[in-house]
Amino acid sequence: MSDQNLQKSMPDFYSKVYELVALIPSGRVTTYGAIAKALGSASSSRLVGIAMNHAHELRPDLPVHRVVNRNGLLTGKHHFTDRFTMEQLLSWERIMVVDDQIVDISSVRWDPLLDL
Repeated sequence: MSDQNLQKSMPDFYSKVYELVALIPSGRVTTYGAIAKALGSASSSRLVGIAMNHAHELRPDLPVHRVVNRNGLLTGKHHFTDRFTMEQLLSWERIMVVDDQIVDISSVRWDPLLDL
């Protein structure tokens, strides 16, 4: 796929990512990879991460704090107004975080392929 075609398809991909992120229930988290897989593009988890980085500008209403890496690390925390915002938002939803990692991610994991 050429760079030009990729740029044209990205807004559509971002929209699909944002639609799924909007469905993540309070008190649950999902991963970049789970979103990519649910969209039929399992190898695009990095692109999901890029979409999350742009979400603050494009869709500030999205619960992007509920998207973490596969190990539960808060890898997106640097894209919030301060480095503790993501952890604070998760703790308000009763998700325990220690050292920038969700404790027992399996108990709060939301998988769009299984849970929708």
